[in-house]
Amino acid sequence: MGEGGDLPGAVLFACNRNAVRSPIAASILKHLAGARIYVDSAGVRAGAPDPFAAAVMEEFGIDLSRHKPKSLEELNDSSFDLIVSLSPQAHHKALQLTQGFAVDVEYWPTQDPSLTEGSRDQIMDAYRSLRDGLFRKIKQRFPLSGAGGV
Repeated sequence: MGEGGDLPGAVLFACNRNAVRSPIAASILKHLAGARIYVDSAGVRAGAPDPFAAAVMEEFGIDLSRHKPKSLEELNDSSFDLIVSLSPQAHHKALQLTQGFAVDVEYWPTQDPSLTEGSRDQIMDAYRSLRDGLFRKIKQRFPLSGAGGV
């Protein structure tokens, strides 16, 4: 796959609270694409930062510790080429917000690891599973030659 022509210029990842799924996905694409794609994330509403999300990304040297969750309404820029929604609520909201605009919206059904119960290890495994699944999906969806990997 070649680099360039198939890449959107601006991508937004959206989920429910912008605390786990969308910031992890956005940080992965930023890591892989560098400055080639503008990437942001938002939620249907803003939640609280999630320490488990930051911990699993730190394992790959990606710093999520300064991420501040924000809602879709709080976005500074809404001119995205692609919105990837990671939850049913975010998909519904993205479709509402993009009516009448030339924006592609894709739905990637994604489990919310913050609902996992059990030991810290079990919870971390759920977050790692999300992270690894998003890495695979993002590398498949975005033709980034020379992209780093897991």
